[in-house]
Amino acid sequence: MEKIFLFALDSNTQEVIVSDSSKGSNQINFIERIKQTDNELLYSAVQTLTLITKSPNFDISIFNSMEKICKSIYNKHKKLK
Repeated sequence: MEKIFLFALDSNTQEVIVSDSSKGSNQINFIERIKQTDNELLYSAVQTLTLITKSPNFDISIFNSMEKICKSIYNKHKKLK
Protein backbone atom coordinates (compact mmCIF):
# COMPACT_ATOMS: atom_id res chain seq x y z
CA MET A 1 0.00 0.00 0.00
CA GLU A 2 1.10 3.54 -0.72
CA LYS A 3 2.33 5.52 2.29
CA ILE A 4 1.24 9.10 2.77
CA PHE A 5 3.41 11.48 4.79
CA LEU A 6 1.72 13.68 7.36
CA PHE A 7 3.34 16.84 8.69
CA ALA A 8 2.43 18.86 11.77
CA LEU A 9 4.03 21.57 13.86
CA ASP A 10 4.57 21.53 17.59
CA SER A 11 4.87 25.22 18.37
CA ASN A 12 5.74 24.53 22.02
CA THR A 13 8.91 22.62 21.12
CA GLN A 14 9.51 24.28 17.72
CA GLU A 15 9.51 20.92 15.93
CA VAL A 16 8.04 19.33 12.83
CA ILE A 17 6.26 16.08 13.61
CA VAL A 18 6.52 13.61 10.75
CA SER A 19 4.16 10.64 10.53
CA ASP A 20 2.83 8.39 7.82
CA SER A 21 -0.30 6.45 7.03
CA SER A 22 -1.27 3.87 4.44
CA LYS A 23 -3.64 5.23 1.82
CA GLY A 24 -7.21 4.52 2.91
CA SER A 25 -6.22 3.76 6.50
CA ASN A 26 -7.05 5.76 9.60
CA GLN A 27 -3.96 4.51 11.46
CA ILE A 28 -1.13 7.04 11.83
CA ASN A 29 2.45 5.94 12.49
CA PHE A 30 4.85 8.36 14.15
CA ILE A 31 8.22 8.61 12.35
CA GLU A 32 10.20 11.42 13.96
CA ARG A 33 10.41 14.95 15.29
CA ILE A 34 12.73 17.42 13.60
CA LYS A 35 13.80 20.56 15.44
CA GLN A 36 13.35 23.83 13.63
CA THR A 37 17.06 24.51 14.11
CA ASP A 38 17.91 21.20 12.39
CA ASN A 39 15.93 22.04 9.25
CA GLU A 40 14.65 25.62 8.95
CA LEU A 41 13.42 25.04 5.41
CA LEU A 42 11.21 22.09 6.36
CA TYR A 43 9.82 23.95 9.36
CA SER A 44 8.93 26.95 7.18
CA ALA A 45 7.37 24.75 4.51
CA VAL A 46 5.17 22.93 7.04
CA GLN A 47 4.28 26.30 8.57
CA THR A 48 3.12 27.45 5.12
CA LEU A 49 1.20 24.18 4.59
CA THR A 50 -0.57 24.78 7.90
CA LEU A 51 -1.45 28.36 6.91
CA ILE A 52 -2.92 27.12 3.62
CA THR A 53 -5.30 24.79 5.51
CA LYS A 54 -6.52 27.71 7.63
CA SER A 55 -7.22 29.98 4.66
CA PRO A 56 -10.86 30.98 4.12
CA ASN A 57 -10.11 30.57 0.39
CA PHE A 58 -8.69 27.05 0.75
CA ASP A 59 -7.57 25.64 -2.60
CA ILE A 60 -6.79 21.91 -2.73
CA SER A 61 -4.44 22.28 -5.70
CA ILE A 62 -2.29 24.80 -3.80
CA PHE A 63 -2.36 22.52 -0.74
CA ASN A 64 -1.27 19.51 -2.82
CA SER A 65 1.57 21.51 -4.38
CA MET A 66 2.83 22.65 -0.98
CA GLU A 67 2.51 19.13 0.40
CA LYS A 68 4.74 17.86 -2.43
CA ILE A 69 7.31 20.51 -1.51
CA CYS A 70 7.22 19.38 2.14
CA LYS A 71 7.73 15.76 1.05
CA SER A 72 10.62 16.73 -1.20
CA ILE A 73 12.36 18.70 1.56
CA TYR A 74 11.80 15.88 4.03
CA ASN A 75 13.17 13.24 1.62
CA LYS A 76 16.28 15.38 1.08
CA HIS A 77 16.60 15.72 4.88
CA LYS A 78 16.53 11.93 5.27
CA LYS A 79 19.23 11.46 2.64
CA LEU A 80 21.53 13.95 4.34
CA LYS A 81 21.22 12.34 7.78
